[in-house]
Amino acid sequence: MNVLVLNCGSSSLKFQLIVTDPDRIARDGDERRAHGVIERIGSEALLTLTKGDGPPHRLAEPLRDHRKALDAILRWLVDGDGGGGVLGSLSEVDAVGHRVVHGGEKLKRSVLLDEKTIAQIEECNDLAPLHNPANLLGIRAARATFGKDVPQVAVFDTAFHAGMPETSFLYAIPYSYYVRHRVRRYGFHGTSHRYVAYRYRKLTGKSREETNLITLHLGNGCSACAIRRGESIDTSMGLTPLEGLVMGTRSGDLDPSILDFLHHKEGFTPGELDSMLNKQSGLLGVSGITNDMRDLLSVEAENGDRRATLAIDIFTMRVKKYIGAYLARMNGADAIVFTGGIGENSAAVRARICADMDVLGIALDPTKNTTTVGGKEGDIAAESARVRVLVLPTNEELLIARDTMRCVTGVEQRY
Repeated sequence: MNVLVLNCGSSSLKFQLIVTDPDRIARDGDERRAHGVIERIGSEALLTLTKGDGPPHRLAEPLRDHRKALDAILRWLVDGDGGGGVLGSLSEVDAVGHRVVHGGEKLKRSVLLDEKTIAQIEECNDLAPLHNPANLLGIRAARATFGKDVPQVAVFDTAFHAGMPETSFLYAIPYSYYVRHRVRRYGFHGTSHRYVAYRYRKLTGKSREETNLITLHLGNGCSACAIRRGESIDTSMGLTPLEGLVMGTRSGDLDPSILDFLHHKEGFTPGELDSMLNKQSGLLGVSGITNDMRDLLSVEAENGDRRATLAIDIFTMRVKKYIGAYLARMNGADAIVFTGGIGENSAAVRARICADMDVLGIALDPTKNTTTVGGKEGDIAAESARVRVLVLPTNEELLIARDTMRCVTGVEQRY
């Protein structure tokens, strides 16, 4: 089955064309036939398009909306300008899978899209105003292009966390707000956490019930997840993706009274406070330099910039804090898994997070740590460590393609 996977942002559209079916899944033989991204939709868009593992084809083209951006992708997939030509015709697209950030409490599994499920996604717009409306742009563009003959599926970042117990997802505020407005922890990055837990099982031969992990998705957005017997039982992000770990531009955990304090001291409106916490905080806010961990590490190494070091240290200490909390929550774990752009590629950050945790059974092999970068999988723990530490590159698009195939063919989904 040829599955077109779409991940739509407010001015961007990422895609992959993946061939998958039950036999390919059983032998990890899924094939990524093409992938790419279109940025700056609405103006002179930048297109980066790649066939298989070949060199990227880059060009600029005026694209006024997501429908035009999708048309450009499909034209390249069929016509082959710049090395495409992956498909003989659009009829070879068997299904479309969409990444959707928030499914709320109603959408707890990947689902076939129809008018009812689209309306339910729209109901979650207030919970993910930066993400769900953008995801819906991609859904509407694909429905307009393919019509009703090509099935489409939504795969939710929140779904993996939908089974968390009340002790994990409820906030200690008046219960009536949960009853009336469903104010609770939902968690995000679920597709990534679910994928690396699956990959851990494949590598170790352990069953789902034997899988007890702490997974760390560290990128511009960051989250931790406690996985017991293969299921998410706790995660660091909350009602929105703002809560939890320090991120590129998001603050993560903080005292809520800070907002009222800054409102009175600085005159910030609620919208300005929300923007500050989401777009001006985190690594960027502390360092005053950048939200990019690579640049902060370079600045620290080159001139010992105090605030760059401070930002990195706050980032790593927050991750360390969540590891300790989740080890207590689960009464121990078999392994810690690093994934995401920082988690997969920054040996220095991994080393700082895992330093001085030998009392908890965590210790790295320095050589394995520094050589396991650039998309490599590996166990980087010291041989004597009680808790294994793994680097497992995430592959959310692959899981979206597989879920899409399962929904279309009626194969059971197992979270």
